[in-house]
Amino acid sequence: MKAELVTTQALTIDDDLWEELMELTQGAIAPCFQCGVCTTTCPWDVVREDGFSVRTLIRNAQLGLSQGFDSLWTCTSCGQCEASCPRGVPIAEVIRGLRYILWKRRNLLPGLSSILWSIFWNNNPWSQPPSLRSEWAKNLNLQIFDANQHELLLYVGCTPSYDRRAQHIAMAFVSILQRFGIGFGILGEDEPCCGEAVLSLGHKPYFEEIAIKNAQIFHEKGVSKLVTLSPHCYDVFLKHYPKINDSFEPLHYTQFLRGLLQEDRFEFHRPVDRKITFHDPCYLGRWNQEYEAPRQVLETIPGITLIEMERHGPDALCCGGGGGRMWMETPIGERFSDHRVQEAKSTEASIIATACPYCIACLEDSIKAQKIENLEVLDIAEIVARAI
Repeated sequence: MKAELVTTQALTIDDDLWEELMELTQGAIAPCFQCGVCTTTCPWDVVREDGFSVRTLIRNAQLGLSQGFDSLWTCTSCGQCEASCPRGVPIAEVIRGLRYILWKRRNLLPGLSSILWSIFWNNNPWSQPPSLRSEWAKNLNLQIFDANQHELLLYVGCTPSYDRRAQHIAMAFVSILQRFGIGFGILGEDEPCCGEAVLSLGHKPYFEEIAIKNAQIFHEKGVSKLVTLSPHCYDVFLKHYPKINDSFEPLHYTQFLRGLLQEDRFEFHRPVDRKITFHDPCYLGRWNQEYEAPRQVLETIPGITLIEMERHGPDALCCGGGGGRMWMETPIGERFSDHRVQEAKSTEASIIATACPYCIACLEDSIKAQKIENLEVLDIAEIVARAI
């Protein structure tokens, strides 16, 4: 019997890459002991037979190997892997660090650089002119924020400013504030992009430049309470910005509404007789542990029956729009939201409620693609506006 010749591929360890990764992640990759929990909990396992091997990615980073880095753009930064990691490895931070290396090596997916250029030239990732940023509010008689007159700054954000579907969320929330006499202002055409898309795509130096500039703007304007419509904006202001001032408090709008309800500053007058299931946005839930505020607001509305999906709270399935994935094409058959709307349908609810413009877009697309009837997606702000 002839002996079989076994060939192996030589692996080249890049010491410079290893040192750069250790510096970018401040040594965060070192504690990983390759248990594989990150890979088994990753939602890509739901839509792909071979899933997404987070463990392999981290191991290659530990060894200074650049193999498999193209898969970095797959991550939706849902946080499920970090929530399950027994060693507390900040996996999303590692992936952002690895993505920055790809930026420096010009190893990018087509179209990603145009997102950053749009933010540089237009102050938004939507390739729309700054002059149209507050066009959605032209008939609403909104005031420009003045710290001496207004209780809070409503930070609208890029997506609710330019995306036509998300504009309805902004208009609904404005109607709530106006209905109950809450003093607020906006920054209009001067509202800066928060930079979350830049951070998610991994260009940390450019994000830091944006954050420093914006922090100075908020400081000069005397902003103490800032309310966001998107949990992505909320997360970036809360966790990734430098100190603005001693009283600066960023809130997601569902947290602000819960506070108003607790203070008896408004009440509901119209029942919403519907069965509703709530989809937890990753950047509100897993990343910031805010599961109660949106549910408490919904449960306060008369007529609503709140039904949970099988996966909810810390175990909720990601919609697929985070981590920069909103700016990339996801093939049919690999969209988390397709599975999410089926979970919602199985509850026999007629409304999927959520509190994130990215989730709205992904879930609505899946309902349309699968031609699901008698199920609509509404933001909590839209439901509250109906109830008042």
